[in-house]
Amino acid sequence: MDSTDTPIQNIILGIPSETHSQERMVALAPQNITPLKEIGVEVLIEHNAGINAGFSDQHYVDAGATIAPKRSEIFNLANIIAQVRGPSKNPESGQKDIDNLRNGQIIIGFLQPQFSLEEIKQIADKGSTSIAMELIPRITKAQNMDALSSLANLAGYKAVLLAASLIPKIFPLMMTASGTLRPAKVLVIGAGVAGLQAIATAKRLGSLVTGYDIRPTVKEQVESLGAKFLEDDLKNTEVETNSGYAKEMSEDFYANQQKLLSQAISETDAVITTAAIPGKQAPVLITQEMVSNMKAGSVIVDLASETGGNCALTEANQTVQHNNVSIVGTTNLHSTLPTHASQVYSNNIANLVSYIVKNNNAEMDLQDPILKEVVVTHKGTIVHPIIKGLLD
Repeated sequence: MDSTDTPIQNIILGIPSETHSQERMVALAPQNITPLKEIGVEVLIEHNAGINAGFSDQHYVDAGATIAPKRSEIFNLANIIAQVRGPSKNPESGQKDIDNLRNGQIIIGFLQPQFSLEEIKQIADKGSTSIAMELIPRITKAQNMDALSSLANLAGYKAVLLAASLIPKIFPLMMTASGTLRPAKVLVIGAGVAGLQAIATAKRLGSLVTGYDIRPTVKEQVESLGAKFLEDDLKNTEVETNSGYAKEMSEDFYANQQKLLSQAISETDAVITTAAIPGKQAPVLITQEMVSNMKAGSVIVDLASETGGNCALTEANQTVQHNNVSIVGTTNLHSTLPTHASQVYSNNIANLVSYIVKNNNAEMDLQDPILKEVVVTHKGTIVHPIIKGLLD
């Protein structure tokens, strides 16, 4: 920070309750209040904002926060507002929050800016600085702010439990007096954070696990968890962006990929799909024909359902039956574990707020290696190059 810059003074971090019907998390847990106060950040939290995640108002008061009886107080007093679902990712009541934003106010949360261009324009018109948590770059410096990875861990774990509860057999090998029960076969597509956690969880439950990813470099990670790695003959060298996320591949690539997956899926009892490309529709990796060839009673849990799904039959927040196969399209799966999901997300929020307070100023340094990736609007304009490009 330049010596002439003026640091943000009298910082109040406001935490409103989540108003989306499917959101049980809260953006800040009591555990992070003391560290924030130590750097001069006061916390103002809406009454009962943490109740669905297991945190009472008294938990927050004991940690040093102030309770705001009305939501309007959060927006009137806070310099920085942190949410799980930002106003552009909350079609049910996000417009009210946009209307209450102030010039110069910082709003942090999941914003899905690529799919909410009109709402992002409105936030820009308010003069607010918006920061999208899903755009945190996967670089070492930002590792402790990476909310996608934090929540993907929990989603991968829960996806396996969900699959285990739905298939008509048990996961582990079981030897009984009346005979031997063979273990279930699980295929995990995508060996990112969610996929690796799904592999580890399925393995701990005793199933036979196979992992697949377009990146051959993750083979060692998959095998280190005790799973088999499904390999193809394709030489994939450029499969990641500079920010560490998967790239969109060609149609020919996906056609060859489906041939490989078709055989594996037909032999599998449960499939967990985790393939997602930030800002784009999820690639369809499982066709209707492939589902038709699966064993009766098999289950697909599609973690990419919010952006269209990896299965052609996936419907967001629905369980679809096709040929006696269940395709589960539950979105926001991490929010079914709201206590731990809130705790890890709270760590990410607290680390980002601390970073802004310690390293930036009221002007925000848009050349900063982290902020240049995550700031979407600032000083009345849309500054993120990708979002600007979509609007143009």
